[in-house]
Amino acid sequence: MKQIVKSIVVFALAISVTNCGDKKETDKYGNAVEENTETTTETSVDPLLAKGQELFEGKGTCTACHKPDAKVVGPSIKEIAKIYKEKEASIAAFINEESKPIVDPSQYDTMKTNFAITKAMTAEERKALEVYMMSFE
Repeated sequence: MKQIVKSIVVFALAISVTNCGDKKETDKYGNAVEENTETTTETSVDPLLAKGQELFEGKGTCTACHKPDAKVVGPSIKEIAKIYKEKEASIAAFINEESKPIVDPSQYDTMKTNFAITKAMTAEERKALEVYMMSFE
């Protein structure tokens, strides 16, 4: 009997000594998980793009007339971006009434009602709207 107790004590001691070393992470099945030593880099969002989206969907009230893929009251954002890119024109200049409408001039009078909002924006905010809209091209 003493021999069995002695064997159990030695076995328990051996297990506890081997478990006191470096702890290895395991998955839910007890399999060792390798440590990932690579640092992950978050993809950063262009602050102007994020600000532009916030303005477009918020105080700019642009979503009332413009959707990404569909004409509502005004042309789609994709159509606007495509035409402004082709003509190398500036959306920021247009919403500040510094240039003429080039996408759908027949909607100009409707758009003019929003110029009070867009002209009150800072130049950076207008640029942010442009960056956001041009991201759809």
